[in-house]
Amino acid sequence: MPPTATEKTPNPENGFAALRRFLPYLWPADRPALRLRVVAAMLLVVAAKVVVLYAPFAYKAVIDHMAPGHQDTVALALALVVAYIGARFATTFFDNLRNAIFERVGQEAARRLSMEVFAHLHRLSLRFHLERRTGALTRVIERGTKSIDTMLYFLLFNIVPTIFELLAVCVIFFAKFGPGLVVATAVMVVIYIAFTQRMTNWRISLRRIWTQSDSEATQKAVDSLLNYETVKYFGAESVEQRRYGESVRLLVDTTTKVETSLAWMNIGQAFITNVMMAGAMAYSVWGWSVGRFTVGDVVFVNTMLAQLFRPLDFLGMVYREIRQGLIDMEAMFNLVDTNEEVTDIADAPALVPMGGGVRFEHVDFAYDPERQILHDVDFTLPAGGTLAVVGHSGAGKSTIARLLFRFYDVTGGRILIDGQDIARVSQTSLRRAIGIVPQDTVLFNDTIGYNIAYGRDGAGHDEVVAAARGAAIHDFIESLPDGYNTRVGERGLKLSGGEKQRVAIARTLLKDPQLLILDEATSALDSRTEAEIQETLRRVAERRSTIIVAHRLSTIVHADEIVVLEQGRIVERGTHAQLIARAGLYADMWARQASEAEEAQEEAEAA
Repeated sequence: MPPTATEKTPNPENGFAALRRFLPYLWPADRPALRLRVVAAMLLVVAAKVVVLYAPFAYKAVIDHMAPGHQDTVALALALVVAYIGARFATTFFDNLRNAIFERVGQEAARRLSMEVFAHLHRLSLRFHLERRTGALTRVIERGTKSIDTMLYFLLFNIVPTIFELLAVCVIFFAKFGPGLVVATAVMVVIYIAFTQRMTNWRISLRRIWTQSDSEATQKAVDSLLNYETVKYFGAESVEQRRYGESVRLLVDTTTKVETSLAWMNIGQAFITNVMMAGAMAYSVWGWSVGRFTVGDVVFVNTMLAQLFRPLDFLGMVYREIRQGLIDMEAMFNLVDTNEEVTDIADAPALVPMGGGVRFEHVDFAYDPERQILHDVDFTLPAGGTLAVVGHSGAGKSTIARLLFRFYDVTGGRILIDGQDIARVSQTSLRRAIGIVPQDTVLFNDTIGYNIAYGRDGAGHDEVVAAARGAAIHDFIESLPDGYNTRVGERGLKLSGGEKQRVAIARTLLKDPQLLILDEATSALDSRTEAEIQETLRRVAERRSTIIVAHRLSTIVHADEIVVLEQGRIVERGTHAQLIARAGLYADMWARQASEAEEAQEEAEAA
């Protein structure tokens, strides 16, 4: 296996850099309609805040016109009541209209970013995907995508409008009540923000631990369910329950700490805001008692501060969500920033297949410098020929197939197909020219028809049926109640090993490559099924250049040349007859497998 690569750990201090990277998605140069929506949404934000600031003035005027001696102005007071109620409704109307207009912008931004991440993940090397845990990876993408909506809403529609409202309140208080109330309001806000920041930073450290616990519990559940059959084989249900239970217990503990810390923060915030409210109310009542303020002014101060406190009450949650959103967004951008190990050269031309001839020129390969897998591997497969690669487990046989597909780049030498260096042609065209039937065929959790059609995008049903006939699986499919619409289950587990291999053969036939790789395609099957599929594979390989990676030597005696690998080196090569006559490693492997086959047959006859 390749060595484990180091992963970037999300750093909240770098989160705003991730935010700056995301902002261009909100203002796409090629989408003027989305830009117009952004402008309209921000205008509605301003309109909503203007109306919010007007409402206390209307309320104050209503109260002042209810003072003794103003009975003759009741009509005006009623009009002001209507204006006050209208302002309250307008605030809700503008806010919701803003959300409706901006929703398309946020969703399009999230879509474009998630598509970019998804495409980038498919461009990363096999090494990356072998090392990453699928459950944890999907959680990073899920959280990152969700954080986009959260960040947009809170930053654009909470933080910025609250700052605007705070400045406006301070200006109004200074004009109507003097600097004292302005200073008191500013001090309260500073204390509130400092307390909230300190508490939230503490909570973020707790939430980071919670995130790790949540990912661990999710990953254990996913791994256990993906390996359902393995769990059953070993009767390990109790083991899996214990492992999952330990993770869930840790998750419960961390969740409790997170929620408890939230309660203490809310208590502290409420104390600060209510102390300020009490002081402002006492000041305005005192001013009324000495004739400086009217009763309406008392109500005005109360209403204005209540409106200001309403978004401030959510400041802790907003700050926490923004910080967490920055962490999640940074984690997703870390995926985007993961270096592509295997890349095309600039303006790489497409591979031009001309028969599927393969040339390995003194190829060296290592997953890391301390563990070299292939040493000076050199062989030629003429177009239309058949080459077999054999050897003990760990000799490097399957690595040859991975290098041909350019899942990794060689560390020495080069590989050519039809005289073209595969490192200098586009990966898409290279992989389009090669077909493979692997040892362990993994199918999508979709229909049989879909899995066969996956061999070539845009293939019609008749072509899928023809490929299935070529793989001798059409009759089996037709015998199923849903035919080609039969779902195969997670990773194709509803099909037997032989049936999955025939699906793999069918989609390779549909792909119709000039170069075919059979990577121990029948080693996991029983003898009868293996014999049937071997016959199918021989028919498939007749018109193609074929590389057979095999463990069972009886399946490759017909090969034009057999290459024997030992510890990553070619130690023997030749036809089956030549290698048997040489009485070397190949002949020893042949004799051992023949002996094992005889013993198995004797045991079967005895039974």
